[in-house]
Amino acid sequence: MILLITIFLASGEIIHSQLLKIGENTWQEYFLLRANQSEPTCERNRDIEADVARTIAEREANAADDPLAGLLGTDIDEDAIRRSLERSQEVCEGRWERYERVQSRITPAVMAFRSVETTVAMAVTELGGYKRLLLCLLLLICAATATLTRHHICLRPMRTTRDHYVSVIAQLVANVMLMVSAIIYREREMISMADGIQVNHFYLHVFWIAGFGLLAAINIWQLVRPPKDMEPGGSWGKAPLTIPLYTFMCLTAGTRFMLDGYYHGISVYLGMMMELSTLFLNLALYIWIGMMLKQTRLAQLVFNVFRPWNMSPELLCFVVLIVTAVPTAYTGASGIFVIAAGAVIYSELMRAGARPQMALATTAMSGSMGVVLRPCLLVVIIAALNNAVTTAELFSSGLKIFFLTAFLFFMYSQFARKETARIAPFGQALPASIKLLKPIVPYVIMIALVVLFFRFVLDRRLDEFSAPIILPVVLLAILIYEYLIVGKAKREENIRAAAEDGIERPKTFEHALRSATNETTGHIGALLMLMALSVSVGGIVERTGVMEALPATFPSIWLAMGLLVVTLVLIGMFMDPYGAVILVNATIAQIAFNNGIAPLHFWMVTLVAFELGYLTPPVALNHLLTRQVVGDDEVENAKLTHGSFWARYEKYLLPIAVMLSALLIVAFLPLAFDGLHDWLFQKVDVARQVIPLD
Repeated sequence: MILLITIFLASGEIIHSQLLKIGENTWQEYFLLRANQSEPTCERNRDIEADVARTIAEREANAADDPLAGLLGTDIDEDAIRRSLERSQEVCEGRWERYERVQSRITPAVMAFRSVETTVAMAVTELGGYKRLLLCLLLLICAATATLTRHHICLRPMRTTRDHYVSVIAQLVANVMLMVSAIIYREREMISMADGIQVNHFYLHVFWIAGFGLLAAINIWQLVRPPKDMEPGGSWGKAPLTIPLYTFMCLTAGTRFMLDGYYHGISVYLGMMMELSTLFLNLALYIWIGMMLKQTRLAQLVFNVFRPWNMSPELLCFVVLIVTAVPTAYTGASGIFVIAAGAVIYSELMRAGARPQMALATTAMSGSMGVVLRPCLLVVIIAALNNAVTTAELFSSGLKIFFLTAFLFFMYSQFARKETARIAPFGQALPASIKLLKPIVPYVIMIALVVLFFRFVLDRRLDEFSAPIILPVVLLAILIYEYLIVGKAKREENIRAAAEDGIERPKTFEHALRSATNETTGHIGALLMLMALSVSVGGIVERTGVMEALPATFPSIWLAMGLLVVTLVLIGMFMDPYGAVILVNATIAQIAFNNGIAPLHFWMVTLVAFELGYLTPPVALNHLLTRQVVGDDEVENAKLTHGSFWARYEKYLLPIAVMLSALLIVAFLPLAFDGLHDWLFQKVDVARQVIPLD
């Protein structure tokens, strides 16, 4: 319901605007018909002469009682009084005529339509002021679900009893710390209110306190009743690796804030996250989009199109990265797409004969190539936070960097190949591939119908701003097609085909939607908690003045770029993308600009550096998510104990080699060649689009 309300709020103003247009086109002067006008209070049939006489008598009486009347004069202009009353009567008559005209045109159809239109307007207005509450509820409900299902992101999953107790106790301490911080913050704001200071959204404190208290209660219950599927024993050295990353961030930030006497610091930075409630609600929608995509056969059908080409594993990996870049951009961020399609990608690559290490590397990278393409949410956030660049400029440069990264992957994968590159004859593969496109046609039609509906009925194009609204409707339409429109026999055939591919498909639309939403809940809880605490970690960096230790200007632009690149990669290694962007915008961006680095150049370097960080240990977020969807056992079985260093660690080394080469090229070559700089980071001369932050 929260996700659907978010979609409604995001499109509610457009829906209301279209309803007003329909009303005006259907009924002339609908703006008068939509309001419940009250009957005029003036007297319609007045006796003008009687009113003139009454007014003269009142003025004469007032003059008799006024001792200064003789000095000021007692003359009364009867004609002026009559003219004034006649004009007043004309105005009154006009009011009555308009009222009667409007009332005569209010038909049952008008009443029914305006009831819908005014209800939409009221809902948008009333609910629009509670986006922070929606995000707060979404985060806490999903965090509780992720805690119950042990779905938080960590370096390794819990397997043993010792893992369980170490992880849950650490979570309990962190959640109690969050609850205490929220309580102290509420008390501080109550003192501010008592001093006459205005405090906004004070009611949210109750929800934060109750939510973190619930998380702590879940941890206590888990300690009292540990799961029965845990293996006995365990290693003290490995157990801390099962502590969720958000817990490490919370303990680090909370401890630092307490040492500074800033006990409510974490809650203050959570409030800063609420200032970007619209963007984080959109992120939740993107996760829902990814999970609904996972419930469809669309990804499987697209892979089927490439099977007749019988490509060598390395070439197939390259094609997979090119194809998956677009859905990555449309699902908001790299990690979401890995969660949504990682299992299918890995199984298809293994079926084609790819090495397990290379299949894992490609699966982790499948979410990295498209983050610079339209309409990726991460790029929209950068443009929203920084006035120096626009989404059009970022996406224009991003497209060029995408092709550079793809070329680098192709080169590295070919150098590391274990067999001769191959591809089926064109005349043999093309007809078979075209034949396999036929099952995709209904999906294309469903997508086109939804996009055209938004374009011509709601006057909303599919772009980076409308994607979070339109894409959930697109995926709902696809699910309806798969589970309600296609025949029972075809549906059972799809389920059997999926089972042969090792994928379990729901049998009903309700089951598919519920499964997608259940998975969405856990992933939202895991990612939003990580992002929320990343903002607090960013607060530590701000308060400790680490960035202030960097000089405002450097002896050379090369040295400035080198230090910034190292810093950005380190941030990407330990923080989620959205929290990292907020931190970089607040602390590092201005240093880059002061040293002569163009804003567009800096932000493209930032995006590539972040992606390198997400693929680089010790955290390597994309690899953690790959492990989560592929399976811990599969990842463990893919490990090699013999062979070259590259072969044993290819799943890390291949992505690092590609993204590091891309980063060095994007960061430094444009500094050496002005022509390359101007081409790669070309300013787009278009009117800036306003991006609502809330």
